[in-house]
Amino acid sequence: MLTNVPRRRPPSEAAKQRVLIVEDEFLIALDIAETVENMGLKVTGLANARKHALELAPLADIAIVDVNLTDGRTGPDIGRELARRYGVTVIFMTGNPDDLKDGVEGSLGVLTKPVMPEAVERTIDYAVTDRLGGTTAAPRELKVFRRNSH
Repeated sequence: MLTNVPRRRPPSEAAKQRVLIVEDEFLIALDIAETVENMGLKVTGLANARKHALELAPLADIAIVDVNLTDGRTGPDIGRELARRYGVTVIFMTGNPDDLKDGVEGSLGVLTKPVMPEAVERTIDYAVTDRLGGTTAAPRELKVFRRNSH
């Protein structure tokens, strides 16, 4: 075993981040969950609509949210509420990123579907660093929204 290989992320606060996946396409949700778990982070749950997403919100630090869910185009409202009410860092994932224009209040940005697992991983790394007050370059796949002051 090599002892001088740097760790991917410190085991401290970064590894404690919990990720909620709000996605109505089950296979996509499972792929994201596998990526999150392979990063050493915990998936707090999968939700396919507003009600379940908000039930899981208190358990999450970061959420990946699709725009169109089983209960309609509720993703932007879910993301806004997750950020405002629960302090969750929200990343949208959609096939139509232009639908979000300049962003959703409190959210970090949007990934355009289809998304490769490596892009999801880079984006979650970016979100974790942002949550913990660090700075790093945004992944090229993420359209970062202007940050609103609170």
